[in-house]
Amino acid sequence: MATEIKRVATTPFDDQRPGTSGLRKRVRTFQQPHYLENFVHAIFASLDDCRGKTLVLGGDGRYYNREAAQIIIRMAAAAGFGRILVGRDGLLSTPAASVVIRKRRALGGIVLSASHNPGGPDGDFGIKFNVANGGPAPERFTTACYEASRTISEYRILDAPDVDLSRLGEHTLGDTVVEVMDPVADYAALMEDLFDFDRIRSLFEAGAMRIRFDAMHAITGPYAREILEHRLGAGPNTVINGIPREDFGGGHPDPNLTYARALVEMVDADKSIQLGAASDGDGDRNMILGHRFFVTPSDSLAVMAANAHHIPGYRSGLAGVARSMPTSQAVDRVAEHLGIECFETPTGWKYFGNLLDAGRATLCGEESFGTSSNHIREKDGLWAVLFWLNLLAVKGESVARIVGNHWRAFGRNFYSRHDYEEVDANRAHAMVEGLRARLAGLPGQTAGGLRVATADDFAYTDPVDGEVAEHQGIRILFDDGSRIVFRLSGTGTAGATVRVYLERYEPDPEHQGLDTQTALADLIAYAREVADLKTVTGMERPTVIT
Repeated sequence: MATEIKRVATTPFDDQRPGTSGLRKRVRTFQQPHYLENFVHAIFASLDDCRGKTLVLGGDGRYYNREAAQIIIRMAAAAGFGRILVGRDGLLSTPAASVVIRKRRALGGIVLSASHNPGGPDGDFGIKFNVANGGPAPERFTTACYEASRTISEYRILDAPDVDLSRLGEHTLGDTVVEVMDPVADYAALMEDLFDFDRIRSLFEAGAMRIRFDAMHAITGPYAREILEHRLGAGPNTVINGIPREDFGGGHPDPNLTYARALVEMVDADKSIQLGAASDGDGDRNMILGHRFFVTPSDSLAVMAANAHHIPGYRSGLAGVARSMPTSQAVDRVAEHLGIECFETPTGWKYFGNLLDAGRATLCGEESFGTSSNHIREKDGLWAVLFWLNLLAVKGESVARIVGNHWRAFGRNFYSRHDYEEVDANRAHAMVEGLRARLAGLPGQTAGGLRVATADDFAYTDPVDGEVAEHQGIRILFDDGSRIVFRLSGTGTAGATVRVYLERYEPDPEHQGLDTQTALADLIAYAREVADLKTVTGMERPTVIT
């Protein structure tokens, strides 16, 4: 194919600083002339050498995914990549991208997604770079990208027609080979290595197991259908909302009790469904349900750690566990029981990468519905569902009984997150700064029968490379071990999301059956008062409670 490299003059945009998960903006922002191209150029300019190397590319199929994929293919060819591995139709879940990067020893990968944010022409779009270990780029790389985006004067792109991404196989684009691959195959094969598919399949074949998986019209539909329905024999109606759509069917692809309400009601109404599950826009988050029972992500991580020895891929034991700071301390008690390390990191999956690469952690989790292991360097929604399926097959117990037995053995951490979305950013930042300035005066204050013991602004020193991350969340710790944490989320595109995390430990089984919000009522009231949340947010109650 005759091609030539075009040099296109451009000027910098002042809003291309990546967040914890790359650059996320409204679709219309990315559709501006040169906007996407400038940021892709900044990624390539931040790489040491990409000539002859392999790049992985794909996304969650949201609006603008197809157009962006074609632009990036032509720019990657102009940058000298020898091979571009792209999922058929430009599709590739975030965990699958990590699998392919690691398996094919790629230099890295570009993932097109805004994760759990809404899609469509008026929705959100995002782009991030994953490095050679399959995980999100570290902060030093994203900082370099931002600096490159501020000094750009031109970018290079191949003058060539679009590549047919609907057809598997190799295409030649200048000196670059574009390989269109099955986006599901490598990921599904890895799942078969980790879990006891024979044991799970036997339950489905005997009619002893029924599940419902809500793909939320997002990327995991094809993955769940191949693995759950075809390889495990779960039946043709197991996966609902399984066709990826550019606008996620008009829904909000965030697997929680608010946005996956239809699934919750379905599982609550039908006792024969032993497991309900959902995943998000790009497939890296998960929600686990039993009949009239919601498993918090914090409890899910703790249960996984306590039962990993039942799962083929983890029978050799866990090197350690890691959780983000706002995630509940439930897994800490499991780690202490097992005699393994437990790490508390800032929010952001990239902070787990060094621990996983160094062999110091095996399981990782965040309260924001993300759990995974050392099999990749991303959180993995469908992996978590398969872990629970395998556990149900081994235990022969309900989801509620498995978690209840765990609480009786380790105690229950009542835990909830209150999100106030699209808050005026200036007021949200002023709230955090105000709390930070008052930290020294908080100890000694009371919330109901609880007394504030300490208050701080969480900082983390990476035990592998010594890098320090500061200002990672305001923590208020009470004398009984209860906690309140305040953070501003970096995943939204409009205003700011104020997140309030609330936790109280209950060791007595006689008191573990309380409603979560009732058990946390004193902490909720104190949090609203100490941060003046009604004034700051203009809301009587949170947008989302999980």
